[in-house]
Parts: sequence; structure tokens; C-alpha cells
Amino acid sequence: MRVNKKKFIYLISPNKLYKKFFKDLQKLLETRKICFFQLRLKKYSLRHKTLIGRRIKYICKKNKVKFLINDDPILAKRLGADGCHLGQKDMDIKEARKLIGKKIIGITCNNSLNLARKAIKAKASYLAFGAFYSSKTKKTNHVADIKILKKIKKITKTPIVAIGGINSKNYKNLLLNNANFLAISGYIWSNKKYKPLEALERLK
Repeated sequence: MRVNKKKFIYLISPNKLYKKFFKDLQKLLETRKICFFQLRLKKYSLRHKTLIGRRIKYICKKNKVKFLINDDPILAKRLGADGCHLGQKDMDIKEARKLIGKKIIGITCNNSLNLARKAIKAKASYLAFGAFYSSKTKKTNHVADIKILKKIKKITKTPIVAIGGINSKNYKNLLLNNANFLAISGYIWSNKKYKPLEALERLK
């Protein structure tokens, strides 16, 4: 998986889609700042996610953004997505590989070098660490710090994704400390001060 230093944003969908979501998504992806878009909808039916996913896939393809599905390799295969992201309680990476082949599979490693080593051995496409900062998007069960980024870079060249409460005030610190990509959701979609495009423009 190639790393482009200018495109470091890994955008995750809001927990709940709203009326102007698809229009906002198109504007965001047009900026060419985003390299991945992950569909993460926990409370939607499979049918609903499939319909939404088809629309998003079209927007991603048009803007050359990789489209990933959270937690669900079966849905990723059904939609012909570019890959999926797996948490520690989701399908095993080997099983996911059988389903989607050589496509992107990212693994949540929380704040654990041990989990990272297992993911590297299983040939994960990227390793996700977090939460680095407190987040309202998702309950924080694990807290990560900059030290883990330094340690992991010594043992692998696998790209690293940092997640958790990332915003315009703290994002540079993660990029300066070996994070290749920043997974961002709440700062873009639930920002009380800025609209999604305005929020994105503050990440330069």
C-alpha cells in the first residue's frame, strides 16, 4: 500500500447519515486530500448499508478515493469495495482474505505491540492505533500515545493509521511522529464551529 504524504486523511462516515451527506461527501473528496473513506454504520440494516454503499462507491471511484467497509468483509465483497477494516472482535484476517483476496485489510491494534505483531504476521495492509485523544464518536476503551508509534516504526514498514479525537489542533503531532494516515470522523461531521468542507480545509 503506497503512502502519499500529501494525502493523509482517512475519513470515516458519521454514525448517522443526514440529508446533505452525499453532497458534502462529494465536496470533501473533490479536494484530493482524502485517500480512504470508510463506511461505518453500526445501526443500519444490511439492505440499507448496501444501498448507501453503492452510492458511496460511485463517489469514491469518481474521485480516486479507496472505499473501505468497517467490520464486514462480506459486505465489502458484495459491494466490490477496495477493502475492509477489522476490529479485534471481527472476522479473522485469514478468513477475510479468503473472501476479498488481495484487497486492503486494515487491523485495529488499539495500543498493543503484541496485536500489531500478529497483524503484521497476518500481512495486514495497515495497522490502526488509538485512541490518541478523547473522542465523542466512539467509546474509548484503549488509550494510545506517541511512544507506540515510535516503537512500531522500528519493527515494520506497514503503514500506520492513528485514530481517536483528531482535530486541527493536534493532527500535526501525529504526522510528525510516524503516523502515515489520520482516521477522522467527528471533527469533520460533528463540528459545531465549521461545516465539513471548512473543517477539512483546516487540516493542511
